[in-house]
Amino acid sequence: MAPNSLAFPGIFPALVAFSFSLLFLCRPTIGSHDYSDALRKSILFFEGQRSGRLPPDQRVKWRRDSALHDGSTAGVDLTGGYYDAGDNVKFGFPMAFTTTLLAWSVIDFGRNMGPELKNAVEAVKWSTDYLLKATSKPGVVYVQVGDAHSDHSCWERPEDMDTLRTVYQVDNAHPGSDVAGETAAALAAASIVFRSRDPAYSRLLLSRAVRVFNFADKHRGAYSSCLHSVVCPFYCDVNGYQDELLWAAAWLHKASRKRVYREYIVKNEVVLRAGDTINEFGWDNKHAGINVLISKEVLMGKADYFESFKQNADGFICSLLPGISHPQVQYSPGGLLFKAGGSNMQHVTSLSFLLVAYSNYLSHANKVVPCGEVSASPALLKHLAQHQVDYILGDNPLGMSYMVGYGARYPQRIHHRGSSLPSVAVHPGRIGCKEGSQYYLSPNPNPNLLVGAVVGGPNVSDAFPDSRPYFQESEPTTYINAPLVGVLAFFSAHP
Repeated sequence: MAPNSLAFPGIFPALVAFSFSLLFLCRPTIGSHDYSDALRKSILFFEGQRSGRLPPDQRVKWRRDSALHDGSTAGVDLTGGYYDAGDNVKFGFPMAFTTTLLAWSVIDFGRNMGPELKNAVEAVKWSTDYLLKATSKPGVVYVQVGDAHSDHSCWERPEDMDTLRTVYQVDNAHPGSDVAGETAAALAAASIVFRSRDPAYSRLLLSRAVRVFNFADKHRGAYSSCLHSVVCPFYCDVNGYQDELLWAAAWLHKASRKRVYREYIVKNEVVLRAGDTINEFGWDNKHAGINVLISKEVLMGKADYFESFKQNADGFICSLLPGISHPQVQYSPGGLLFKAGGSNMQHVTSLSFLLVAYSNYLSHANKVVPCGEVSASPALLKHLAQHQVDYILGDNPLGMSYMVGYGARYPQRIHHRGSSLPSVAVHPGRIGCKEGSQYYLSPNPNPNLLVGAVVGGPNVSDAFPDSRPYFQESEPTTYINAPLVGVLAFFSAHP
């Protein structure tokens, strides 16, 4: 069968074909969006999430310096990094995942970013500079700054923040292989980004990644066991730490090309449950990402010993196909991929990223994905991902973009403290913890446009309440945008 064909012999595949036609054909023409503009805005969003002292070239002008004493209570400098979402806490687990996906976006799709490549690389470095601080002490990873319970009881600008900035860590006696493993993955992935741009910085990132991975592997355990009251229910590790160890090893193998990491992956594939939940990918569950990342080497004909990972990756792709998809994967009437839990757009963007990445790998290898009687071509994977992106950008039943600042209609009342409160320039006086409640409950649009922010999105029925209290639908996060950067870069060059 030709690599770019999709065959449907028999009755069951005909039903699959009908599902594809319903999902893809009855919609506006693909390619009607300005993916380059959306890419620029998706990267700009990260400047609105910056913590610490802002640089002179800061483009989101309504933000100011914030959290300049982070880490002081623990005698360490933990300024910088990103606020994860609409609050003012720095959660290390999702920040590290954000960094890994930003780096992967640059590695695979940087050549398609044009003038935005510089800004994408800067977005990676803003995070890695922080992660280097968070891993500066051997045997310790600082995994959170700020008390989430205290922070969430207030509605304050980060510039006014007076809630507890408690520092939390994992160490030899209090392991956190999940967050440490993801941090190692982020540092290793970023070392590839900077390999030719800044060799000395790249070497620092890689050597730190090795050290942090060794710590994560030697002292095994989930950080939500020792920090349960701190990180749960916010970023509680439900899936276990095993996937992060494999994920980190995969990135260290890619970054260092050392045999020890290849042997680690092969040896621990079963022990660390590489074949579990293969259709999941996000800040907590790395399984689909592990399989797609490792499969590239198999498809290039360089690593037959990783063949089982390719089989898992193929299974993941098949689980997303409309008509034969996995029970945990649904599609809304408007065609949006939907998975149970909050902030659905995190699944849409991360799974779409894997679709385009795997589509690229398959294309170069002249391969298709076998799904029973159906063969899914690289073109089909691209088409499925493009439908998701176009839905985000406005091709949906409500006719609205879910990216702030893109299109004629987009969310006006996003769940985001800095965006919803008057800026320091407009209101120089401090706005206290409870004084901000009037802005939280206001029906008025947010005064500060957080351009590029993609919100949690509509429900399974394509309904969207543009209201701050509905945080699962109206809150943006860094880990929604990070994979979208790569997807938009791909489509800006392949509309």
